[in-house]
Amino acid sequence: MSFDMNNEEGLSVSRLKHFKNKGKDQEEMRRRRNEVTVELRKNKRVEAILKRRNVPELEPGEEEDDKPVNTNLESIVNDAKSPKPEVQLTAIQAARKLLSSDRNPPIDELIASGILPILVQCLTRNDNPSLQFEAAWALTNIASGTSTQTQAVVHAGAVPLFLQLLESSHQNVCEQAVWALGNIIGDGPSCRDYVISLGVVEPLLKFINPNIPLSFLRNVTWVIVNLCRNKNPPPSIDTIREILPALYALIQHRDVNVSVLLLYLVLIFYG
Repeated sequence: MSFDMNNEEGLSVSRLKHFKNKGKDQEEMRRRRNEVTVELRKNKRVEAILKRRNVPELEPGEEEDDKPVNTNLESIVNDAKSPKPEVQLTAIQAARKLLSSDRNPPIDELIASGILPILVQCLTRNDNPSLQFEAAWALTNIASGTSTQTQAVVHAGAVPLFLQLLESSHQNVCEQAVWALGNIIGDGPSCRDYVISLGVVEPLLKFINPNIPLSFLRNVTWVIVNLCRNKNPPPSIDTIREILPALYALIQHRDVNVSVLLLYLVLIFYG
């Protein structure tokens, strides 16, 4: 892919203009550098960006909703196989809530229960985006664990389906698929190269546009950083060339969290 920003394969100049910091004076630039410095000090461990669990942000003592959560794994797995959509969705949601708990989520227990193939199958249910979202969320949190747990998601066949979900018309499903892929890519060069080989870069970069919600853009940026971060071995030069225009756009974005993620990348290569 050419470095020419006018090339139709790259990000168009008109799209990039939305990310440029026109008119920034020295005081504004200094303020931004100070914010980034503070954030970097708060996040000294670069490894923390490799994988992330999606845990709802609730106030102390607050419940996600008023419905009791089924914690019996055998019952959850049986209900997850139900032909009744309501029963199946409730079971998948129950599994996801167990995996979203703040402390010691039962990842190994859920893998051992045999629910992984069911969760992966739910990703194919284009007729039920709520089910796709809950299943993608559960798989995201399983993939946020150890390398063995991440590999279990990969071997269950989830990656090609996550790539398909990047084309979903439902934004929450797309964003959850991005998050899951970020965790899988963050497992190391082998998973990274596998996901790249299936064509993740092009659809991922399409999300970088002026209309993307900020939280979604931060997730996309994090995944791009994970694609580039490992140097042993690094991604192919073709992949870097494909990503470079996106990095050019993102590094000029005003959001401090986006800047922090990109500075992590700089630290990885030059720190």
